[in-house]
Amino acid sequence: MTSQQIRQQFLDYFKSKGHQIVPSAPIVLKDDPTLMFSNSGMTQFKDYFLGYKVPTSLRIADTQKCLRVSGKHNDLDDVGRDTYHHTMFEMLGNWSFGDYFKKEAIEFAWQLLTEVYQIPKENLYVTIFEGDASENLVRDTDAYNFWKSHIAEDRIINGNKKDNFWEMGESGPCGPCSEIHVDLRSDEEKAKISGLDLVNNDHPQVVEIWNLVFMEFNRKADGSLEKLPKQHVDTGMGFERLCMALQGKKSNYDTDVFTPLISKVEQLSGKKYEGILENEKDIAIRVVVDHIRAVAFAIADGQLPANGGAGYVIRRILRRAISYSYRFLGMKEPFLYQLVAVLKNDMGSFFPELVKQEKLVTEVIREEESSFLKTIEHGLKRIDLIISETIAKGEKTLPGTEVFELYDTYGFPADLSRIIAEEKQLTVDEKGFDEEMEKQKQRSKKSSAQKVHDWVILEEKPEIFVGYDQTEVETYITRYRKIENKDGEFYQIVLSKTPFYPEGGGQIGDKGILIPSYAEGFEISNPSVFDITDCRDIIEILDTKKENNLIISLVKDLPKDAGAVFFAIVNHADRKNTQANHSVTHLLHEALREVLGTHVEQKGSFVGPEYLRFDFSHFAKMTEDELKLIEDKVNAKIQQNIALQEFREIPIAEAMEKGAMALFGEKYGDKVRMIQFGSSRELCGGTHVKSTGEIGHFKIQNESSTAAGIRRIEAISGEQSSKYFANLENQLKEISSLLKSKDLVKTIEKLLEENSNLRSEVESLKAEKAKSQTANWKNEFTESGDKKLLVKKVSMDAATVKDIVFQLKKEIPNSITIIISDADQKPMITVGVSADLESKYHAGNIVKELAKEIQGGGGGNPGFATAGGKNLAGIDAAVEKAGTV
Repeated sequence: MTSQQIRQQFLDYFKSKGHQIVPSAPIVLKDDPTLMFSNSGMTQFKDYFLGYKVPTSLRIADTQKCLRVSGKHNDLDDVGRDTYHHTMFEMLGNWSFGDYFKKEAIEFAWQLLTEVYQIPKENLYVTIFEGDASENLVRDTDAYNFWKSHIAEDRIINGNKKDNFWEMGESGPCGPCSEIHVDLRSDEEKAKISGLDLVNNDHPQVVEIWNLVFMEFNRKADGSLEKLPKQHVDTGMGFERLCMALQGKKSNYDTDVFTPLISKVEQLSGKKYEGILENEKDIAIRVVVDHIRAVAFAIADGQLPANGGAGYVIRRILRRAISYSYRFLGMKEPFLYQLVAVLKNDMGSFFPELVKQEKLVTEVIREEESSFLKTIEHGLKRIDLIISETIAKGEKTLPGTEVFELYDTYGFPADLSRIIAEEKQLTVDEKGFDEEMEKQKQRSKKSSAQKVHDWVILEEKPEIFVGYDQTEVETYITRYRKIENKDGEFYQIVLSKTPFYPEGGGQIGDKGILIPSYAEGFEISNPSVFDITDCRDIIEILDTKKENNLIISLVKDLPKDAGAVFFAIVNHADRKNTQANHSVTHLLHEALREVLGTHVEQKGSFVGPEYLRFDFSHFAKMTEDELKLIEDKVNAKIQQNIALQEFREIPIAEAMEKGAMALFGEKYGDKVRMIQFGSSRELCGGTHVKSTGEIGHFKIQNESSTAAGIRRIEAISGEQSSKYFANLENQLKEISSLLKSKDLVKTIEKLLEENSNLRSEVESLKAEKAKSQTANWKNEFTESGDKKLLVKKVSMDAATVKDIVFQLKKEIPNSITIIISDADQKPMITVGVSADLESKYHAGNIVKELAKEIQGGGGGNPGFATAGGKNLAGIDAAVEKAGTV
């Protein structure tokens, strides 16, 4: 049975049991501050468990892409070193939202495994939650009694809280679970030791394949548990492990989930995969085929490698794969990108994003590979220098601080530094390395630490967002909570009606104010006559975000009476400019596709009141003609004053039939909002102008690359565009006045010609000066051991100094020339070593030592090197030290 058939049988079975089959949510999360990635099948359904959203069906089944590489659930270090851990994996799951519970969930699982998949019953074991006195949780006797009707009691094992109480994170839905384990050992091995003794003991052939979670509780921020409004079922079966069991394999990597990728790696590397656990070559192949799946799916879902956040996690996974292939497969050139086509062919029928985004994924991975391989080459040179300096000092341990700097600043793998050190019979100062790592963690923790208190609920009522139609509304607070972070203490509030748009879809969250009804002189019935300038009771809305389907506004302090009626007012100026910038991104997207081609797709955006940023897929720098054409097309649509057509809460199928653009990596519900300006149609939740004429004018300010295959346009519109052109006009007037000319082009051309002539004269004078100084300094070398040494302190520019040094090292044999300059108040050291001394002295090493005195750094080759610094006061010390070279 192929992996495709196994996946399809699962979905067909649960469809026959009345479950709605839904597609996988994106692997990258964009609307949940507690998680970067979907780390389980239940992530996309969290709002249903908490009661924030109503599911379209009480029974759902799917296969969900998951990623576990950070936080509580982190399998990264195990990947490659065993047969069944993965970074990205598929989680087959069936769900009940207040419908069936333990009895039916257990029956479904048992029937599917033993009757449909025909796994022998004697190969299965189950575990149940034994209870936990510290949290007043009792043994799950219900699950035990239901299991007794299917499996022998001696195969039902008690499990502790760690194994049999499932929690998604520090807070959120949770509950007791019942795991199903399969024993894949041979009959001879089973005769030696019972599988009962191997369950949950990390045996590679006695593994958990399915976890039935019975969601009964919500873990609150203070750690306490509260009952959920309804009981739910959340199951997750590891697809890769299920394939291993059904295909009779001993390793996930021996199934057809991975064998096509492994075959391609064998072909490209010339290395044969033997499946040996301890073999570094085989570990490397397992790492590569696992990691390429994680990286490819993340990029296809919209998360590009980056230096921070979720992007850094993806970059780290990719670099781990590159590092293993470099070290143990001998792959010195990019090759991982060639695996994307294999992955698409195997999984594209179930995950169409791989087909649609193949070119982008391939190009991004290829560029990342090329870049990091250069980093590795650079790191090898740097580690060689560290080793040379360590040996020269007669020491056997590489400084942990320098190895950490290589890792942290340059991305050079620390374990690669250790291996290279061992080859030279050296060690790494692990204590020093760990101390630097801990400092970095503390810095990161300090910058991102936030304590969130539990909600204080004033009224259990769903909020209503009215911000599309109203920017001022009467409202009251339904819940609030305190948060503490590096910036201080704040409160998050939820309003019964809110005009404040929450950050989303690239658009920033609204700011504004709340005027309490108890403010002196304020009347809710006639708010326009109220003078807010002297009102001390106004509450400022600092930001608005969305979390778990709640629109949350941030305030510094709670009002004196949180239960009062308030008048909420959006910052009108910011909203006006922001929605103009948002609407123009839609026009820009359409224009880009018309000019560059339909391969262009939005890959990210920022929309604020001051400017807009738009990232899109394209594989070449845009020309000036293309940018001008884009601008013209957008401005033409603005001048046409096209009216907004808004379709709210329409079925997504209807929106797609109308030609709406949907973005990969976004999770859309059954009902969507479509924004239309003429032929531009996009699914969008943001705020927009009523007609394009309100935008005023569109101006592109910059076009650049953000990653392989991703371009970025930064632009302005409306008020900022007007300011831009007014500023340009003023500058032209000032320039015209300074030059005393109305024909600026002709005048500037004349000035440039004069400047060019003067520059040539200056260069000639510098050359003459250098020749003169060279002649003067030839006689100033002093004998110093086996060499002639010249040390000079000057105020010359770098080019002149370089000419002098090269002339002297050429004309004076057995010489070292050191010139230390303070030109333009910037310390600079230049060292030249004549060719006949390069085997004894290294200009790069000399300049590095001298640069310490000016708090600088630099380098070069044995014959010539330079260094700059920032400590001008250290020049004299550098001159003195140079005299001892």
